[in-house]
Amino acid sequence: MKIPYPVLLKRTEDSPKWLPVVTSVGAVLLAFIISGVILAVTGADPFKVYSYLFKASFGSWGAFSDVVVKATPLLLIGLGCSLAFRMRLWNIGAEGQFFVGAFMASAVVMVPLVNLDTTPRWAIISLMAALGMLGGSLYAFIAGFLKAKLNINEIIITLMLNYIAVLWNNYWIFGKWSESGFQMTKTFPKSAWLPRLADYAKQVPAFSGMTLHLGILFGLIAAVIVYLIIYRSKWGYKITLIGDNPRAARYAGINITANTILVFMVSGALAGLAGMTEVSGVVHRLQERISTSYGFSGVIVAWLAKLNPFAVIVVSILFGALLVASREIQPSGISFLIQGITLFLVISSDVFLKYEIKWVRPAQETAQ
Repeated sequence: MKIPYPVLLKRTEDSPKWLPVVTSVGAVLLAFIISGVILAVTGADPFKVYSYLFKASFGSWGAFSDVVVKATPLLLIGLGCSLAFRMRLWNIGAEGQFFVGAFMASAVVMVPLVNLDTTPRWAIISLMAALGMLGGSLYAFIAGFLKAKLNINEIIITLMLNYIAVLWNNYWIFGKWSESGFQMTKTFPKSAWLPRLADYAKQVPAFSGMTLHLGILFGLIAAVIVYLIIYRSKWGYKITLIGDNPRAARYAGINITANTILVFMVSGALAGLAGMTEVSGVVHRLQERISTSYGFSGVIVAWLAKLNPFAVIVVSILFGALLVASREIQPSGISFLIQGITLFLVISSDVFLKYEIKWVRPAQETAQ
């Protein structure tokens, strides 16, 4: 009797609803296993490393506060990427849109656009958020327009725009906006800071040392809005239809050109808002290194969450924990190692959503 062997067959029906969750969780677990093997080969104890990773990220409320701070830009960028990816638009330019959003928000202080001494704090922060979103949106418009009108590959466009955005910021922080020649601006006045829990430590002593700022509220509100757009709105249906079957969408009279540009702009606006939260809520200035590859990590977050806005919240916290823990562990590249392996496995796991494994038993040889 011949031994049966597995083959991949294309699914004729939709995959089970539980399968995306299982594949994502399985990809994360497998990523940690593979990373653990690599750590063991290099002479480290993976169990001690992972134990320390957990304690450094979730061992106290202060540590968890830092995790949520790191998760905030990942959440906003992950939501923007999820919306674009729904329409099969590969916005890999969130990093650049993040930097442009940070630049535009900083302009409120550095120009300045309002009187920072007399204007209410809420008005300054609102203007910074609005301009951050506008900056990211207009920067994403470039890729959206070229994709919609000329069908130029958006992956190449957005990747190249990332470098331009970083160099544009450097031009200002090394030049006119530089503080004493250093690659950073002067510190923003407190009227341009997003409120943090630590600011209310006098009223609530438990908030002492808590770095969590108002930006997380922006992220949570954005998650609800993106969820309603995708699953509860007519526009969300159009986005999904265009992504799944552009020909059917065009036949149904949907304007693919306009929707392509609009989706890119909304995706860029969320990345720009992420840039605003970082300069206003964390570093309180515009500087060269305001991003620890948030834009690229946000892509991983979106894929791991299977483009589900509420799942993006959970995954962004997981990746925020990796970023926080990487500050305490050497070599610091461990977190990026895990991220890279996770992205590879998550993308690879998508094959199980389109194909199923069948065990085939070879036909018996005809008796001679």
